[in-house]
Amino acid sequence: MATPAKIVDLNLPTVALVGKVNVGKSTLFNKILDRHLAIISSIAGTTRTRNIGIASWRGKNFQIIDTGGLTFDSSVPLEDDIIHQTEIAISEADVIIFVTDIQEDTMIQERELAKKLQAIAKEKKKKIIFVANKADTGTLRARVSDHDLLKLRLGEPLAVSALNGANLGDLMDVIYSYLNKLSRRPKVIKEKRPIKVALVGKPNVGKSSLFNKLIGEDRVIVSDMPHTTREPHDTLVEFENTPISFIDTAGIRRKTKVSGDLEKQGIGKSLDMINKSDIVLIVLDATEPITDQDQQLAGLLREHTKSVIIVVNKWDTAEENDDAFRNDVKTLINKSFPHLDFAPILFVSAKNGYRVHQIFPLILEAWQARQIELAPEVIHDFIKRSVKKHLPTRGQGVRHPEILGMSQLRTDPPMFEILIKPKTSVHISYIHFLENRLRAQFGFFAVPIIIKMSKMKK
Repeated sequence: MATPAKIVDLNLPTVALVGKVNVGKSTLFNKILDRHLAIISSIAGTTRTRNIGIASWRGKNFQIIDTGGLTFDSSVPLEDDIIHQTEIAISEADVIIFVTDIQEDTMIQERELAKKLQAIAKEKKKKIIFVANKADTGTLRARVSDHDLLKLRLGEPLAVSALNGANLGDLMDVIYSYLNKLSRRPKVIKEKRPIKVALVGKPNVGKSSLFNKLIGEDRVIVSDMPHTTREPHDTLVEFENTPISFIDTAGIRRKTKVSGDLEKQGIGKSLDMINKSDIVLIVLDATEPITDQDQQLAGLLREHTKSVIIVVNKWDTAEENDDAFRNDVKTLINKSFPHLDFAPILFVSAKNGYRVHQIFPLILEAWQARQIELAPEVIHDFIKRSVKKHLPTRGQGVRHPEILGMSQLRTDPPMFEILIKPKTSVHISYIHFLENRLRAQFGFFAVPIIIKMSKMKK
């Protein structure tokens, strides 16, 4: 089934960064955005899927796309996918920034690429800005008239340094001047805050396939190769007049199994996205057993007080998929993830779209539950009835506890405070009892409830 959501078009002019590997496109991308969105390394092919960000200049916004570096070597893993992603970026762009490295000689393949870009620009009426990056010193910047760079037949390049920002303002002025002549010009974005939904899980559970299916477009590369996704990718969609930002993340696994700095950076960004999200879809593989890593990740989500939806992917490949087996799997998940006993469980197949569309209403329900605020009189009646039904059990100490009152401190996530008699404590089991009653009575769907204890001062 097709996604019930649609990608939000901010109607912004678009700039694409294109060039071979290791010319500093991602560094330039981050510098223009003034934030560390793309992973940077000296390893060829670090960037694979195109990164999209919103840049600002002179108080106006435009869209910028970072593309994977071209190696011109078909033996490089995912090279065809990277080329395809670059072609999409070029087709979407109004302005193409062709980035070279001023410290290196140009390649024959770069000249061929420059020729292709010129043909595309002429046919599609796109502008090309020729940039020589890594011009970190005055001596290097003086090389712009070097005969080797002129072989690209794009004129004299603008020398910049993405590392230290040299001539970056000049580049932004050139970009802005081109974009400002288009029918679709840079503008101030005024948009409603979206619900941020991160897809997390181990490598190869199908996060990227699910991400593409949710947004209704193949925006990120999907491969059986472990750690295909190296950095977060987000796309803004709209469902029932509600903006939702879906974030695909790199697979998370144990530190002892992490291979190299790239994977380490990717996992770090995945954990950062968890912290910045409102709702997390923790994706499990129906064909694989639940591991310690899954359980650790589940505990992390509870610790960060995120709303959680457990998505069991690849359900189409499960040995059995009848109701009895489904219930057995739910029981196993609940037993494995006691910290996420509040999270609904959904069985899907990103490959064929089975029940993927059901994720959207769950997201809205989870988001609304994070905003529930109870009136003081409602809370007073709730705690009174709860104590009458089940007296608070004693924690540490010998005195029987007495609850003197209860109040709500905040929403998103919901946090409550119970006031207890001095020199007493309430057992954690009673806190769980109150959490369950709150959830059952007021509909705190898919969201953790925080209850703090405070002792009344004498």
